[in-house]
Formats: sequence, C-alpha cells, structure tokens
Amino acid sequence: MSRFWEGKRVFITGHTGFKGGWLTIWLKSLGANVIGYALPATTTPNIFSIANVADCLIENHMQDIRNLDSLKKAMLSAQPDIVLHLAAQPLVRKSYLDPVETYSTNVMGTVNLFEAIRQTQSVRAVVNVTTDKCYENREWVWSYREDEAMGGYDPYSSSKGCVELVTSAYRRSFFTGSGVVALASARAGNVIGGGDWAEDRLIPDFLRSLNQKKKLVIRSPHAIRPWQHVLEPLSGYLLLAERLFLEGRKYATAWNFGPREEDAKTVQWIVEKLVSATPNASWEIDNNPQPHEANYLKLDSSKARAMLNWQSRWNLETTLTKIIEWHQLWQNGHDMHKVCLEQINAYVETK
Repeated sequence: MSRFWEGKRVFITGHTGFKGGWLTIWLKSLGANVIGYALPATTTPNIFSIANVADCLIENHMQDIRNLDSLKKAMLSAQPDIVLHLAAQPLVRKSYLDPVETYSTNVMGTVNLFEAIRQTQSVRAVVNVTTDKCYENREWVWSYREDEAMGGYDPYSSSKGCVELVTSAYRRSFFTGSGVVALASARAGNVIGGGDWAEDRLIPDFLRSLNQKKKLVIRSPHAIRPWQHVLEPLSGYLLLAERLFLEGRKYATAWNFGPREEDAKTVQWIVEKLVSATPNASWEIDNNPQPHEANYLKLDSSKARAMLNWQSRWNLETTLTKIIEWHQLWQNGHDMHKVCLEQINAYVETK
C-alpha cells in the first residue's frame, strides 16, 4: 500500500464486526485516523474484543445506523475524508427470521448514512460495501459482472439489491459534478478468515463443532461459493477508496472483488479440506428441510483487475491454512492484534 492513508480521517460503520474489525486494524497500521460507528459486537467471542480493535480508534460510537440524528452528529463531529460503510444485518438465514430488521438496517441504514454524508462537507470518497448476493441469481455457470440485474430471493439478498439501487439513485441525484462526493459500491464473495464467529456460516460452524467435539452438520454440500480470505476484498476497498479520493467520478461505480475462478468451490470441498487438516474432525449432512439459498454464484472481477490493478493473492488452500493458524493461536493465548497485523503484512508481501 502507498502512504496515501497517513493522516486521513476515515469513518467506518460496522467496525465491531468481522470485516470491520480487520479493516480498522489495517487502516490504523497505514497511519489513518479511524472513527468507528456501530452497534456492539453480536457474538461472544468476537474479533473486536479479542484483537483490541478499540485501541485503533480516535472515536468509538456505539450507535445504530438506523438512528439518523446520532449518525449525523457523529459524522459532523468526525469530519472524515473517507467513509467506508460495512454496517449491516449480514446473514441470509437470519433475514428469514427477522426481515423487518434486515430491511431497516440494510436499506434505511444506508439511506441515513448518505443523508449524513450530504451534510458533511469534508467527505470526498465513499465505499458502500454490499455483497455478491445483490444479483438476480439465475444459477448461471458463468460469473456475474457489475452491470447484471439486481435481485435477491431471500430478504437479505433482496435488501442488498435494494441498497445497490439506493446507491445508484443517490449518486445520480446528489453526488454528481466536480468537487462532490465520489460514491462507489463494492461486492465481495463469501468472505472467510480468523475472528469470525457468526451463526450459520461454514467456517465458524466448523470451528465451533471442533471445539465442542461434535460432528459438523452442513446443509448444502454441493452449493458453490466464491470463497476468499477477508483481506482480499478489504484490499480492494482500500484501493477503490484511494482512487475515488484522488480521481473522483471515474471510479464512482459498482465493483466486484471476487476470488479466482478456480477458488469457487463447493461446500463439501471446503469441509473435506478442513477435516483432512484437523485431527478428530468429522461431518454429516443435515437432511431436514431448509429455507432457500442460492446454489451457484461466482463473481467476475475483470473490471477491478483492469482499472484498479487489484487481484487475489491467496488461493483457497492458503486461506484455509491461515484461518486454522489464526484460530489455533487464539486458543493458545497469543496477542491477536499482533497476529492480525502479521497476517496483513504476509498478505501485502505476497506477490
């Protein structure tokens, strides 16, 4: 990374989450002044506490993005140069249980953020992080490009499709012309890495089953996902934010940050790799009826490679090795902030 981030004031929503925690640590290491805005972490344990993410912040706002007044106050107080929006209800299966929370957080939370940005003259660049699931999934065998139709079968995926439409509308309605905010959206694949303890995610479920000495129970062994280490899309968000800040509207569009084609693997492939690398691990299939989830989904990241010179650095086997390493070091009582920095440095140095 360049020295671009030194001294920049960066407002991150969702800094208490898995991706937000890693991103906050990375930004602090690059010399940024980071302001966080999010609800408290939703799992125990969580990366925010374990890796001492709060130590990376100059301001730490434990607030809800659905509260427009508090969000405006925090934004005006922070006077950030760059905004990175990661706060969300991120789980497909939870969206079936609580669709109202999912839509209010993901859609209206984003609207609130854009309204707060409109009133904050310091902001130059905004990266709104959505998901690969924003696309209208037709179960194609080829990868989705940024100009494909938005959609979503389940409430979570639908909410993120809505967020993309909101982003486009705000960009065209309010963030046009020279000297205004450059707004982009970023879509990543199935992000995995150390420090994720969310419910109903494959890697955390595997690690929990291992700790509890139980069999891992999986739902859809043949479903294909664009698996990638958390540092892969985060590196893309950082590159994109830099280009938005320096060159503005040329980069104010939608972007995919997905893994290499060969790393779009089935759930069963991942499980078998994890089990083979871990003594006493085993798995079985859950044959109970399940809510609908996409079966086949891949991202085309050609645009990011061509225009941002971004590319995936860690293949899937390396990614799984890094996750197991992170988890074992945590279990053995290591300084996990330091471990995160070591993995970030290893990633940056990978050619």
